[in-house]
Amino acid sequence: MASDSDNPADPFKKALAEATKVMAHDADLTVSYSVDPSGVSGDAMRLPQVSRRMTHDEVLLARGTADALALHRRYHDAGTHARYAPQGDMAREIYEAMETARCEAMGARDMPGTAKNVDAKIGHEAARKGYADVRDAADVPLATAAGYYVRHLATGRELPEGARNVMELWRGHLDKQAGGALGDIDAALSDQTEFARLSRRVITDLGYGDQLGDDPDQPDEDSQDDAEEGVEDEQDPDSTGNEDDGEEDPDASPEQSQDETQDASQAQVSMDDMADEEMGEETELPEGEAPMDPPPPPPVSDADPLYTVYDDSHDEEIRAEDLADPAELERLRAYLDQQLDPLKGAVSRLANKLQRRLQAQQNRSWEFDREEGILDAGRLARVVANPTTPLSFKVEKDMEFRDTVVTLLLDNSGSMRGRPISIAAICADVLARTLERCSVKVEILGFTTRAWKGGMAREAWLNEGRPQQPGRLNDLRHIIYKGADAPWRRTRSNLGLMMKEGLLKENIDGEALEWAHRRLVGRPEARKILMVISDGAPVDDSTLSVNPANFLEKHLRDVIAMVERKKAVELLAIGIGHDVNRYYDRAVTITDVEQLAGAMTEQLASLFDSDPRARARVMGMKRAS
Repeated sequence: MASDSDNPADPFKKALAEATKVMAHDADLTVSYSVDPSGVSGDAMRLPQVSRRMTHDEVLLARGTADALALHRRYHDAGTHARYAPQGDMAREIYEAMETARCEAMGARDMPGTAKNVDAKIGHEAARKGYADVRDAADVPLATAAGYYVRHLATGRELPEGARNVMELWRGHLDKQAGGALGDIDAALSDQTEFARLSRRVITDLGYGDQLGDDPDQPDEDSQDDAEEGVEDEQDPDSTGNEDDGEEDPDASPEQSQDETQDASQAQVSMDDMADEEMGEETELPEGEAPMDPPPPPPVSDADPLYTVYDDSHDEEIRAEDLADPAELERLRAYLDQQLDPLKGAVSRLANKLQRRLQAQQNRSWEFDREEGILDAGRLARVVANPTTPLSFKVEKDMEFRDTVVTLLLDNSGSMRGRPISIAAICADVLARTLERCSVKVEILGFTTRAWKGGMAREAWLNEGRPQQPGRLNDLRHIIYKGADAPWRRTRSNLGLMMKEGLLKENIDGEALEWAHRRLVGRPEARKILMVISDGAPVDDSTLSVNPANFLEKHLRDVIAMVERKKAVELLAIGIGHDVNRYYDRAVTITDVEQLAGAMTEQLASLFDSDPRARARVMGMKRAS
């Protein structure tokens, strides 16, 4: 009998990871597979999970995502990108979509095997967003269409159905407004600097030139003389400067560059061949394992193996911008801003306190009794008392500090409707802006269900004869308002979604907390803080009506105990109108929004204090025995 570790997908995952490193030209890259959103953070890359069955769609999506991320890492220079990046939101979205398309098109030229894989990824994303059914260009972002069109022009390949539909809806407008600039794509594709300039021309032609900001190629008056000297240096045949900061290593010979491209191509071909051999609609299981008797699935919850879910096929993890169109989000955000106006002063006070607690900025200390450095005035008395005593100096030294990430997990249940959800949104807004000022990355998540009193899961349970104690009996909706790596200015309107009528339904806190913890553990930062903003106990009528009365509450306590036991994440809580101290050891209660400007500043800052006695003094908590 094969063990659980004999996963038939493991050879494919290993081959894909190695090919991805070669393609990205980064041997230090760490590749993992997760149900969390795919992406790259530092030297860590997350790819979509591949199950034991290795279905055709799973394999294509994993390969396409790996190729797209690897090509971006290989051909993209962050410094060049930042230099030419526009300031306005719409202009920046177009700029980034075009750069992503450029990297994928470069891969299609140098390594043709990647084109089909990236097509599969684009097709999957377009299908998930329903782009094939869109009939009005206003219903899809212009930036998305621009990225699709650039890839089509640069590669000559037909796009998958949904993406092609979006491109055709906007194609006439793009050709009419920016056709001249787009015609120069082939010449600029291999030079990121030239392509960035072309992208800015396209943005101007599309009517968003006012969002570009200053021209990075235009020298200011103070540097005019330096620029003229630079021109003379370029004309000097002995100059060693290199104006063209291209994508390739200037020290590498043509033979080396060609070998590297061939290595990546061979790795891609070998991985494709291996996957094609192993891949089918269903991959055969290892010898000795009965095909009709698969191993039992892993437990739903790491915190409680006995916690059950009747049907999780209708659960969703979704971004806030996919639940409302941009115009509606802006309108809802404007309503939230009206309530934020009196609290502007609280942000500065909170920033100063949190900055010290989080140690997000480097702390400093002194080394004394050194032979050179700054004269230690505090020890001059010894020299006066005894002139033979040598002078004492001190030297400032840098102390090691830990970078920090904070996740805000917001209860989006129906009981939060009205004043509580407004307070929660304002809390998230103030905290996110403050923490970003402290150089702390912030992720904002929300949790609710897709339906009242059970959704598709309950329908399936009813149709199957109402088995006893089915476990969780509703469809989860986990919302990503802001990713940890996304800047606040690009996601601020997403918090307005909490004001949307009909969004707030039931709350299943335990699974939401475990989801947020799992996302946070995968982050590269040294210090991780998870703050829950809730109004009390988990409630889902459908689940509690056919399970023990403490089913959801017990799971929440088990998850909290697991988080505290693993100690990888620091867990804090804010209760909105209800005391949540019965669940969370480190918690504070807020009853009204006015507290944000006063007592809340002290209380929130105290949550980050590592000294329990200091927390107790500020928060009024009883000292632990």
